[in-house]
Amino acid sequence: MSDDLYDIRMIAPEEVYFSRGPGGVFQGVLDGKTYSELVVYRAFPFLYTTQYISIRDAKGEELGIVRDIRDLDEESAKELERELQFRYFLPRVTRVDSVKQKSDLWIWELQTNLGPTRIAMRNLHEFMQFPGGSRIILTDINGKRCEIPDWQALDSRSRMQLTDVV
Repeated sequence: MSDDLYDIRMIAPEEVYFSRGPGGVFQGVLDGKTYSELVVYRAFPFLYTTQYISIRDAKGEELGIVRDIRDLDEESAKELERELQFRYFLPRVTRVDSVKQKSDLWIWELQTNLGPTRIAMRNLHEFMQFPGGSRIILTDINGKRCEIPDWQALDSRSRMQLTDVV
């Protein structure tokens, strides 16, 4: 550990092991020290979903950054990915049924991997994010979010619904 508060420590894959403790609590061993509870954050949540993962202790103090989940051993990678899914719950859009403007709102009728949902936005500029490639993050006026991993890979009817808004 560095004494400089602003140093960023990259964690080598062989220095860390993640698992689940009693009650399903995310825990691990880092540099030979056992942590009974760990908290994780994506440093760049929209751009890098499996890279640059901040590992923190229960008090919120950063222990270091995992450069890429894929570099970890199988169990550690699986548990870290699972913990990130809990933290960043983000249903994936599988179909766009409609996108309509009604008075001052844009109403989206969507099918997701978790079932149908409806999203309302005041304007497209503030509530649609394009983190890279063909990925779109949609956020409604109440903060509910979902993602279109690749809008170009959707069916032709869904793509047609998006032509005026993308």
